[in-house]
Amino acid sequence: MTEANGEHPRLILHNFLSPEECKELEFIHKSCSTIGYRPNVFSTTLSHLIATNSPHLIIPFVSIRERLKEKMEEAFGCEYELFIEFTGLISWCRGASIGWHSDDNRSYLKQRNFAAVCYLNSYEKDFKGGLFRFQSGEPATIVPSVGDVIMYTADDRNIHSVDEVTDGERLTLAMWFSRDSSHDEDSKLVSRLSQCELHGERLTLLPLPASTNMYWFPHQNIGFDICVARLHLLGFGVCSLKDKDASFDASEQLMGPLQLAKGGELLTMRFTNILHALQVVQFYHWKASELVEEEDTVKEVEAMSQHQLETINALKSVFLPDESLVTTIFGYSCSNEDQKDSLDSTDISTWEEYTCKLLNELLSSLPQWKTYQTLHKVESDP
Repeated sequence: MTEANGEHPRLILHNFLSPEECKELEFIHKSCSTIGYRPNVFSTTLSHLIATNSPHLIIPFVSIRERLKEKMEEAFGCEYELFIEFTGLISWCRGASIGWHSDDNRSYLKQRNFAAVCYLNSYEKDFKGGLFRFQSGEPATIVPSVGDVIMYTADDRNIHSVDEVTDGERLTLAMWFSRDSSHDEDSKLVSRLSQCELHGERLTLLPLPASTNMYWFPHQNIGFDICVARLHLLGFGVCSLKDKDASFDASEQLMGPLQLAKGGELLTMRFTNILHALQVVQFYHWKASELVEEEDTVKEVEAMSQHQLETINALKSVFLPDESLVTTIFGYSCSNEDQKDSLDSTDISTWEEYTCKLLNELLSSLPQWKTYQTLHKVESDP
């Protein structure tokens, strides 16, 4: 650990997040992210999770945010002074970089007093390039490793840069902290959650995609839809069940019911929309090593008609016109190991149990969150 004192106040914490926490946040990001604020960057914010009918996915962030805030206040001597200004999952893919800057270098960012960057995967194992460098002071270079955290002041005492990512996907949890209560993220999130129509009797919350342009990765004259791309990287094609109509544009095909194809077979399960399909597939990809497949489990598939094959190819031509571009951007992290079967059967009860557990925790926590205007761990009654 490097102490947070001296001319360049910063703190390096190793293994602050557990591998399990990092994997869960990776699942959330890869099943919910949109195009980010810089070229070749993707992001998932807490407000976006609420907006896309996935507010229950905020729960895994709650204790992590609390621990980071407490550590920040302790290390920098500002106990009970800080408010969380922003929380987001941010991934940098091939071509992403940023030059020397401080995190408060714009007039609209002056409220940011401290920053924390938590690494959810590791340099050279999951990506190449993307080293974090401080302009002065020690340590000068941070080599990202899963679970590690950098904390530093957001002013010009900690000017820094990030080298260009040359391969893979560099994934972080980024947080900023402010002494100004008017920039408190929690009160805004509680307000948005209070406006949601959360129905406890529903077993699951089905996600609702944002507008298509939020998922479109532009590249020169072409590009790709990142939801379709992430499914493709795990071996899945998309077959819309929405009747073709001249009044529909192609994007509406992803907003309606669909099936997934893999290896020339069509899975029988129907998904509500592209985001529902992506969340389920990414969940089973995350949990694949933990799930024990029964010997008599049979993958439920059906024969693919010529019309369905044409539908899959038509959607692919619109949303994934250049497969090589996808592998170029996301890189070698999408290895053969990542291509393993992510959805061995159409029984998605484990995903539903996970979703329901988080939803119940959200519903039981919300009254206290509203009272205190903070997202915090609420202990359930014995």
